[in-house]
Amino acid sequence: MHSAPLISFNWTLVMVLITFLVLYFILKKFFFEKVRAFMLAREQKVTDAFDNADAVSRVAEERLETYNLKLADIESERREVLREAKLQADENAREIIRNAEAQASKILTQAEKDILREREHALQDMRDQIAMLSIYAAEKILEQKLDAGQQQTIINKALENAGNSNWKI
Repeated sequence: MHSAPLISFNWTLVMVLITFLVLYFILKKFFFEKVRAFMLAREQKVTDAFDNADAVSRVAEERLETYNLKLADIESERREVLREAKLQADENAREIIRNAEAQASKILTQAEKDILREREHALQDMRDQIAMLSIYAAEKILEQKLDAGQQQTIINKALENAGNSNWKI
């Protein structure tokens, strides 16, 4: 019996090994580098997309914060404008009340003056009527007619006497 060596030299194995190495270098030169470049480019695009998304997210958060600050400023300005408007309205109301009180005071003063003037006028009319009644009574008593000069003298005398007494209305 013939025993076979454990490892035998086979040219087929050498040719397969050479073919494999040649094919490996050819594929490495033309195919693996392109695949590797494609994979690296794809990985870079994904990384850039994530970085871009993070940047956009940060910008959005910054804008949201800016918007919230502006909104808070607008709200405080609105409160300030309302407060100032209320103060101005209160001041206007006080001014209107002061003007109305001043006008009422003027009207009361004028009314008092008018009342005094009318009182004086009424007193003068009463004095004139009393004088006329006195003359009429005197004429009736004396049964004589007086001329205008005499009448005026009697009227003046009666007025002096009537003016000295306290007339009350």
